Amino acid sequence: MHVQVVFASQYGATQGIAERIGANLRCHGFEATVEPANQATDPAGFDASVIGSAAYYFHWMKPAVAFVRRNRAALASRPVWLFSSGPLGAKEMDEQGRNLREFLVPKEIAEFREVLKPRDHRVFFGVMDPAKLGFTHRLVYKLPANRDNAMFPVGDFRNWPEIDAWVDSIADSLIH
Repeated sequence: MHVQVVFASQYGATQGIAERIGANLRCHGFEATVEPANQATDPAGFDASVIGSAAYYFHWMKPAVAFVRRNRAALASRPVWLFSSGPLGAKEMDEQGRNLREFLVPKEIAEFREVLKPRDHRVFFGVMDPAKLGFTHRLVYKLPANRDNAMFPVGDFRNWPEIDAWVDSIADSLIH
């Protein structure tokens, strides 16, 4: 079985998650092709797809959105899993008591759930490395509200065991 893993990543954290998903699927005996969304091949040539994007301001990145919309017919006819990465920090809840994984689900996911009927969508925590930020994100990072990194904590917050367990569940679903 051949699984396509497609990603859109601004600074590399989401790409790292996609590569880990591909590697773990290979460990389960699947063929896995990991591709950036803006270069991804037609999903019709695959048995299943896992598609993910970094999320900024409650939205997936444009290349991932375009990939899904362009290939909706092919994707709707096979098993699909979606993931988003973006929340930062070690806390699951914000100061208002909202679960960050639920509160920060990108707006496109509702559309994709309706059209694709994905098996699952997960929100994974991301990475903040100020040295990698582009001009606009660097300006936001330096806002007074982010004093002491209050809004944008620095570090790698990806939970690899959680991601691995999710891939295990995907593999189990494809096997059975």
